[in-house]
Amino acid sequence: MIMAGAHHGGAETFFVRLCVALAGAGEEVLAVIRRDADRASALRRGGLAPVELGFGGPLDLLTRPRLARALGRFAPRVAMAWMNRAARFTPPGPWVRVGRLGGYYDLRYYGGFDHLVGNTQGIVEWIARQGWPRARVHHLPNFAPDLAGAAPVDRAALGVPRDAFLVLTMGRLHPNKGFDVLIEAIAHLPDVVVAIAGEGEERAALTALADRLGVSERVRFLGWRDDQAALLAACDLFVCPSRHEPLGNVVLEAWSAARPVVAASSPGPAELIAHGTTGLLVPVEDARALAEAIAALRDQPARARALAAAGRAAFLRAHAEAPVLARWRGFLAEVAR
Repeated sequence: MIMAGAHHGGAETFFVRLCVALAGAGEEVLAVIRRDADRASALRRGGLAPVELGFGGPLDLLTRPRLARALGRFAPRVAMAWMNRAARFTPPGPWVRVGRLGGYYDLRYYGGFDHLVGNTQGIVEWIARQGWPRARVHHLPNFAPDLAGAAPVDRAALGVPRDAFLVLTMGRLHPNKGFDVLIEAIAHLPDVVVAIAGEGEERAALTALADRLGVSERVRFLGWRDDQAALLAACDLFVCPSRHEPLGNVVLEAWSAARPVVAASSPGPAELIAHGTTGLLVPVEDARALAEAIAALRDQPARARALAAAGRAAFLRAHAEAPVLARWRGFLAEVAR
């Protein structure tokens, strides 16, 4: 497994989760990563010995031969490159090369690869439309940890009143995540507090927007957190307002914690959520519609509980570790043959 991604991100988090789970199930796993102390530590805690390489820009002439030597020593049957940068450095060899895509990536990076994996059916169909043989494109979903039953974080520690209706959202502070749309939505909901768990380049712009709309006292910027289960247990509703979201790991996490979900209908959430059954979908970038959906579940707690229960059932059926890991192991065994 080869990952050259960013310090934070859904694909990066799932990479660690999958490597550790595969090793725990008895598979031999070599985890090769871009140098990252936190990721390496997480892999070591899971019993793995990661190989850390540079995975730099066009002038990086060392990573490819070092990766080739590491793969040669390990002698894998399958070498899986996660996303474009890893694919660019993954050499051919006596192993089957697989590219794992979590979005609509430039397929030129995967020339000569044997198989491609998409984590949504939509990505798989898109790859096939680009000319890849359908038999060599595969859908393998992500799994999320089971976050149900956690003790809620103390709302006072977040600066949130005990009786407030608390909306939680999580992710990198990037324009794609649509957190500005959520901030605009709560301008229509004077009794709602929003907690945003994440960090990124949009922090200053989002803070300025909250100030401009007069809602800064109801927006909590929490920074990066590692207590997602406790945050989810403390919230009344989870919102995924993304403009662009190929999958939506945060939706899976909210489902696992049995929280009701409202999401913008970007490709990933729209594929995951059965509108009105496992969550509510609203048009992308529509702050008014988002506000109305939040208000509907605030005012109809029984409906919110029903959505949460159905989301939890969907998680257990298709996105918990056991069923997803079984699919991954079956796929790897099949392509290795």
